[in-house]
Amino acid sequence: MTLETDRPVPDIGVFGRYTYLATELFWGTVAFALLRRAGALRKAAVTILALYPVAYVWDRYTLAVGIFDVELRTGIDVAGIPLEEHLFMAVVPGLVIAFHETIFGDPAE
Repeated sequence: MTLETDRPVPDIGVFGRYTYLATELFWGTVAFALLRRAGALRKAAVTILALYPVAYVWDRYTLAVGIFDVELRTGIDVAGIPLEEHLFMAVVPGLVIAFHETIFGDPAE
C-alpha cells in the first residue's frame, strides 16, 4: 500500500490477527488519559453510550452489505460484529471528546 506520494506506508501488520485490537487499545489508552486529565470521563461515557446504538446499527449494516471488511482482527464476533468494531465505536468518540475537552474544556469543572 502506498500514499499518493508513492512512499511506502509503515506495515503494522506484525501483530497479525491482533493488529486491529492493538491499535484500538493504543488509541483507547490515549483517549482515556486525555479524558481523565481533562476531567471529562463521565461526559464521554454518557456521550458514547448515547451514540453506541446508532454506531452499532450503522456498523452492522455496512459489514453486512460489504462496504468494508475488517482484516487483521482476532476473529471474535460479539452481537454480529467484530470485537474490535465495538471498541472502535467507543474509542473514536472518546478520542474526539478527549481532544475537545483538552483544548476547550474548563479546568474548573
